[in-house]
Amino acid sequence: MFAVLVFRAWIETKHYRMMWRELEWRETYQTMGRLLKAEKDLFSKVEGGEELYQMLCEIFKANEPKEG
Repeated sequence: MFAVLVFRAWIETKHYRMMWRELEWRETYQTMGRLLKAEKDLFSKVEGGEELYQMLCEIFKANEPKEG
């Protein structure tokens, strides 16, 4: 019985760590999305900046709604 409890605790710890990493990644994506949107004009001043901006938005899932 003790071995089963230890095994379950080990599995729960692994799941907890995996969920924690996922939350950290989501927070990073949200932060980068806000940063990209705030600095959009900076990208427009650089040659090829619009393509870079679009690529970074795709990477960090910070897509803006399409107009029109």
